[in-house]
Amino acid sequence: MQAILVTTTCDTKEIAAAIAKGVLENRLAACVQILGPVESSYWWKQSIAVDKEYLIQIKSERTLFSPLVQLIKSLHTYEVPEIIAIEICAVDDDYLDWMKRELSFATR
Repeated sequence: MQAILVTTTCDTKEIAAAIAKGVLENRLAACVQILGPVESSYWWKQSIAVDKEYLIQIKSERTLFSPLVQLIKSLHTYEVPEIIAIEICAVDDDYLDWMKRELSFATR
């Protein structure tokens, strides 16, 4: 199993909570954290934008990335949501075992 950390941002805590709930109910993650609000600065339509957003961190596995993207996009309000996966290069064995157990219920 290749553990990944997927991040996305959204503009309201309610949308962040809906994404977290959807991801967990569909067994696409073992754990989801919502942080924020955070301040994001980025290029959008040839201007620099600065907004308050909620950062969502999703602990999952590589094979679940595509369905995870589909689910996030179905619940997201942004035209182009940030959905980034980072491979986790090291993880505590006990935590990884727990992730494997929880993600074994995922429908692929």
